[in-house]
Parts: sequence; C-alpha cells; structure tokens
Amino acid sequence: MAQDLRELFRKQRQENTHRMKSGHEARFLERLETELPQSKGRAHMKWLGIAASIVVLLGVILFVFLQNQEPQRDIQNEVVEVNTAEKKTISLGDLSPQLKKVEQYYVANINYELSKLEISEENKEMVDAYLKRLDDLDKEYEALNSELNDLGPNDQTIEAAITNLELRLQLLIKLKSKLNQLKSSKNEQESTAVM
Repeated sequence: MAQDLRELFRKQRQENTHRMKSGHEARFLERLETELPQSKGRAHMKWLGIAASIVVLLGVILFVFLQNQEPQRDIQNEVVEVNTAEKKTISLGDLSPQLKKVEQYYVANINYELSKLEISEENKEMVDAYLKRLDDLDKEYEALNSELNDLGPNDQTIEAAITNLELRLQLLIKLKSKLNQLKSSKNEQESTAVM
C-alpha cells in the first residue's frame, strides 16, 4: 500500500498530456491586447509623474525656506513709535510746544533705554515679559491718540497719555535695574565659586 508519491505523479503526467487547440496562444494574446492595450504614452506618463513630484518637492522646500526667512525680532534695534499718525491726525506733541517737548523727552529716553538693554539667554524670559508689557502700554498709547483725534483734546486724555509715557520709561528703568541685579548676583556666584 505504501506507494511512492513521486512515481504516482510522474505516471499521471505522462498519461494526461493536454494539448491546446491550434491558435490558442494567438487568440489569447489578441484578447489580452484588447483588454489591456500597451500604451506607448506610459513612458511619457512615468516621466511626467517624476517631474510633477520634483516640482512639488521644490515647492515644499521653497515654502519652508521662506517661512524660516521671516525677519527675526531684534530687541536691541527695536524703536518705540509714538506718532503713527496719518495725514489729518494729531498726537500729543501737536497740541502745544510744551507737550511736544514732554513727548519727545519720554520717547527719546524710552528709545535710549531700549537700545542699552543687554539681552542674554539667562535674562531673555524676563526681558520678553517686560517687552510684552511695553507693547501693551504702546497699544494703550495708540488708543489714547485715536481718542484724542475722535473726541478732541481734553485734560483727561492728555494726562493719561503722559502717564502712559512715564509708565513705559519707569518700566524700562525697572527692567534695567533687575538686569543689573541679576548680573551682579551672577558675578558674585562666579567669584565665590572661584575661591
């Protein structure tokens, strides 16, 4: 009963010799051609796909490059603009020569204090917090200027604008003092570490 399977399969292959009808291969190839025609344009389509991929890749690279090229905010060169007035708007300095001197004094000192800031990695977070507050005060000053234009000059608006300028200058002086304290404490720590 134990038969060799290989021998059994060999005999079966010899007995069953199937022959295809004549012309079968030609009919098959003809039908295959009608169902799936070979297009000579496929090679062109392949190149177009590659070219399109390259164009998309270059577009993405260019987009990322331009996004990274946005101007970096340089805090040392930042200038506070007080008078962003249009042609027919007035500011605090336009009301009287004395107010103009007051405004120029504060703006000049604010810009001077900003230019003297020494920013490092250790104090950057503190400086950013102070500059955020300065930015808020600057927006309030612009709102006061627009109120000055809309409602006309009045004592309350003028006083608020001057107080705003004083606050900004005091804030910068306080920041400078904090930075000096931080710097001196760092120097003391370094000198004690050396000993």
